[in-house]
Amino acid sequence: MEGLAMLRQLIGQLQELVGSHPPPPHYQHHLQLQLQLPPLLRHRHSQQPQQDHHHHHHLLRWCPINVDEGSADDYYSFMMAAGKSGSYKMMEPCKPPPTKRSRKERTRGKSSETTNTTEPMEQHIWKDFPEDLYEAVIARLPIATYFRFRTVCRKWNSLLDTESFSQHCAEVPQTTPWFYTITHENVNSGAMYDPSLKKWHHPTLSSLPTKLIVLPVASAGGLVCFLDIGNRNFYVCNPLNQSFKELPARSVKVWSRIAVGMTLNRSSTSGGYKILWVVCDGEYEVYDSVTNSWTRPGIMPSGVKLPLSLNFRSQAVSIDGTLYFMRSDPEGIVSYDMATGIWKQFIIPTPLHLTDHTLAECGGRIMLVGLLSKNAATCVCIWELQKMTLLWKEVDRMPNIWCLEFYGKHVRMTCLGNKGLLMLSLRSRQMNRLVTYNVSSREWLKVPVCVVPHGRKRQWIACGTAFYPTPTAVP
Repeated sequence: MEGLAMLRQLIGQLQELVGSHPPPPHYQHHLQLQLQLPPLLRHRHSQQPQQDHHHHHHLLRWCPINVDEGSADDYYSFMMAAGKSGSYKMMEPCKPPPTKRSRKERTRGKSSETTNTTEPMEQHIWKDFPEDLYEAVIARLPIATYFRFRTVCRKWNSLLDTESFSQHCAEVPQTTPWFYTITHENVNSGAMYDPSLKKWHHPTLSSLPTKLIVLPVASAGGLVCFLDIGNRNFYVCNPLNQSFKELPARSVKVWSRIAVGMTLNRSSTSGGYKILWVVCDGEYEVYDSVTNSWTRPGIMPSGVKLPLSLNFRSQAVSIDGTLYFMRSDPEGIVSYDMATGIWKQFIIPTPLHLTDHTLAECGGRIMLVGLLSKNAATCVCIWELQKMTLLWKEVDRMPNIWCLEFYGKHVRMTCLGNKGLLMLSLRSRQMNRLVTYNVSSREWLKVPVCVVPHGRKRQWIACGTAFYPTPTAVP
């Protein structure tokens, strides 16, 4: 018993020493093995190289001996007898480490585990779930997911027509716009691009006239404004829910090219919207959806130089109910406040060697995007308008490795959307590229090729505009 007490005391002291000054993990493991081995095996184990120690750490499982049971003599005699007879093994071989499974097998295993652990929904609990919470959750689903959910039942399919669901959708902040584009191959039908899923959709807008070529020229609140190629008739449509409206004829017959802008009266289309068209000689009109009529609020003030020399390649930018149009001679911007009906002119020099430039906006900031060409090099650059100095400041440009593709080529650029996320069409005789640029994150991404539905033929984008997808918006 005295030997057993001494052995216990020694082990206790070692444990206290290890607890107060813990060695590195591999020494802790080595010390534990030393304490578990009998003297003969302990000396033999201490002489093993470090790599053997790690090898046995992975391949062997050690069985500790309970010292509290029996006497010290019994302990030593038991160990010696076991070593001679081989009836007791201190080291028990374990199974080899499992082989690495393929990703497909791991995915299958996870899905089966998930399926097995899924609990059935209790009907007596979910039948009393509040209806307004259903609508609040569905309103926050991704657009593509929402349209799949509409097929669940008639009630969910009819949500588009309910005022409560429209209010829930209006409360959801608009983050990423979609793009409605027209292709050269099929000018009578559009192609929509969802940047969150990087996927093209091909809606069929049966309500739009098929005998006329109509082009998207502006958008607001999920509605897209179309203008026929003869600059005569306006149409407003929601590409998601297929709602459509042909606007009444304009009171002023203008056959020259016009610039168009669109704003909301309030935060959503339920409060109505307005559309402005203006020509270079200063003639303009405003359409109000509340009264469903065109009006001529006044004449262009004398402080705005005529003709306007509008840049028709640049779409109008809408910020807080004010429309901004790019002009030349003099270079700058003209603005129109939809609420007050006041025109303003800002003289802003355009950066040198700039072509195909267009306005954009992000979070209330006015941006400029264009092609900067010098000698044989061409690059896409981004500028921000400084409000204090009314000068353009370069804030970003396309990565150099992308710009190398333009070297020595006559590249033309079209901006298809200017609402925080820009879609740029870059083309020449040798190439045709679509890229997006996020103004906030300064991220450049390539857009997948747009192909004909159920086919492989590539479609070439002619024009387009950005719009915030809103399933409940109606003209």
